[in-house]
Amino acid sequence: MPIFENIVFSPLKLTDRKMRTINLRIPEMSELDNLQLQMILASSLYEQGKLSLGQAAEVANLSKRTFAELLGSYGVSLFNYPATDLVQDVTNATSYAI
Repeated sequence: MPIFENIVFSPLKLTDRKMRTINLRIPEMSELDNLQLQMILASSLYEQGKLSLGQAAEVANLSKRTFAELLGSYGVSLFNYPATDLVQDVTNATSYAI
């Protein structure tokens, strides 16, 4: 069965951050291209809080801005902030009102 053998997630040239390289076996009949696969992985890890925006952008091999602009099309909010934290922040802010 034909497959995509070597999908490499490489860092942008501007960083010296160490990145792990993985190989995935994806059926060729899958209509996902390499960028889509990288975005699926990166956006999922970002949404789970496992990667920062910058780290996820590096996994996708995109700039932070481009990655942030594409997040919505993968069903992920740019504002990865739990609602419970927001409620607490509003409560704290109102208690310090001048």
